[in-house]
Amino acid sequence: MQDVVADPAAHNRAAWDKYVEEGSEWTRPVSAEVIERARAGDWSIVLIGHEPVDRSWLPADLTGKDVLCLASGGGQQAPILAAAGARVTVFDNSPRQLDQDQLVAARDGLELRTVLGDMRDLAAFEDATFDLVFHPVSNLFVPDLAPVWSECFRVLRPGGTLLAGFLNPDAYLFDQDALDERDELIVVHKLPYSDVTHYSAEERATKFGADAALEYGHTLTAQIGGQLAAGFVLTGFAEAPHHSDASASYMSGYFATLAVKPG
Repeated sequence: MQDVVADPAAHNRAAWDKYVEEGSEWTRPVSAEVIERARAGDWSIVLIGHEPVDRSWLPADLTGKDVLCLASGGGQQAPILAAAGARVTVFDNSPRQLDQDQLVAARDGLELRTVLGDMRDLAAFEDATFDLVFHPVSNLFVPDLAPVWSECFRVLRPGGTLLAGFLNPDAYLFDQDALDERDELIVVHKLPYSDVTHYSAEERATKFGADAALEYGHTLTAQIGGQLAAGFVLTGFAEAPHHSDASASYMSGYFATLAVKPG
């Protein structure tokens, strides 16, 4: 059933630009009130689902910390971290998502840098540039993860931390129509999953829409084992239910890891 997608990154760039136009949940910038509270030290950010990340996973004081928000455009996490005192760079595949961060920065007088690119290639940054990489649920939009983890390791300083959120691959076991329309969990797919290998282009267009982002269900070996293979030491793990489908009653939909680059 597999068909060829010449450039998944280009396809997903266009898809996310369109999601911004449509006002998708993950493209809506935070309010000026949220930024004002962050400047006063009252803030939280989301790594998986809708739950704030454990603050113990983040530096107690962000002032002067160099932070890379990786595949994290949308005007949500990065502006909050900048308001809390960090020197923030947002790296994302969607120009329109990066525009949302610039919108908040201009509106609220924040300094942050935006860089366009594929999360698998961070050549825009020198080795050992950042103290923290914040990588919310987004690597389901690339077909291979090893470059993501090796690049995160490279751009972090010794002792730096990676916070990564990702989808439980079991979420891709189920028929999406049955899940969305009837809250039924009907197993139809083998893992690992890919929109490209499990559906033809015509089937994808019918099921998800021709312009929908391509998704890839990576194994835990690729997610967690990949971080270990890149050289990271895992020091934290968390999980959360999926926020929008029936699987939440039965299993965790999201996982998160805290990893350290040895000093």
